[in-house]
Amino acid sequence: MLRENFNDLMYLVVVAEERSFTRAAAKLGVSQSALSHAIRGLEERLSTRLLTRTTRSVAPTEAGERLIDTIAPLFSEIESELVSITDTQGKTAGNIRITAGEHALTSTLWPLVKPFLQRYPEVNIEFSVDNSLTDIVSGRFDAGVRLGEQVEKDMVAVRIGPDWNMCVVASPDYFEQHGVPATPYDLQNHNCINLRLPTLGGLYHWEFMRDNKEVRVRVEGQLIFNHLASRIEAALSGMGICYVPQDSVAAHIASGRLVQVLADWCDPFPGYYLYYPSRKQHTRAFARLIEAVRYSGASTPL
Repeated sequence: MLRENFNDLMYLVVVAEERSFTRAAAKLGVSQSALSHAIRGLEERLSTRLLTRTTRSVAPTEAGERLIDTIAPLFSEIESELVSITDTQGKTAGNIRITAGEHALTSTLWPLVKPFLQRYPEVNIEFSVDNSLTDIVSGRFDAGVRLGEQVEKDMVAVRIGPDWNMCVVASPDYFEQHGVPATPYDLQNHNCINLRLPTLGGLYHWEFMRDNKEVRVRVEGQLIFNHLASRIEAALSGMGICYVPQDSVAAHIASGRLVQVLADWCDPFPGYYLYYPSRKQHTRAFARLIEAVRYSGASTPL
C-alpha cells in the first residue's frame, strides 16, 4: 500500500500548498487530469475526502489537514537527506525557495543572486514576490528577505545590503500647480499617492525623522496602490506626490522628470536582511548562498 500511495501523498501535499490543481500540476510536471485522478484514487482507497474543491480554490478538509501536517515534514526530511547525499559528493546543487518584497528583490537580492547562479549552474532558486510578512516556516521557504525591524527574534538574520533612504517626489508640473511642502505636515494638504499595506489592509502612514524625532503622517489622495512601479508611474504622470525608496526613482530625479522634496526629513533605513529558521540544517547550496549575499560593509546588528 505504501508504494501505491507514495506519489499520491506527495501530490496531495503540493496541491494543498498551491491551493490549486493547475499550479500544482505545473509545479509537479504532470497533467491536471492525471493529478486530479491520483487524488481521487487516494481518497477512494482511504474512504475519506481529503480536499474540498470549489471553482476558485482547493483547501484540505479536516482529515486532509491532519494527514498533510503529518506527512509534509517527512517529505521535507527525505528531500533534505537526498540533498545531503549530493553534498557529501562535493556538489553545490539543489533547490532553494525565497520569499522577498518587491523592492528587496529588485534592488538588493537579485544583483547578488545572479552571479551566484552563474557560478553554480546546478542550483535552482524560486522567488516568491510578496510584500506581506510571509511565515517562511509554514510556507516551506528556505529563507525570506525583509527589513531588519520586521524579522522575528527566533530567526537567524544576515544583512545583505547597505542603508537606503525613502524620498518624497512628484513631477515638476505638480509642484508648479500645487506648491512645494515645507514640512511633512504640509503633505496633508496635497494629493498623495497612497500605499495599501498587505498585512492588515490599512494605508501606510508616511514615516519621517529629524533631530531624532519621529513623525508619522497620514496622507490622502485620489490613488491607492500596492505596487511600487504603479506609484512611481502615477507620480511621473503628475497625479500627485509619492513616498518611495530613493534608488527606485534616482534616474527620474537625475533627469528632472521627478523632483525630490523634504530630503532633510528622510533619514536612512538599515539595509535588508536574509533570514531563516535557526534550527534549519543547511544544505551546501544554501550555505554558499548565504556567503554570496552577505553584506561586507558596516552594518547594524539585530
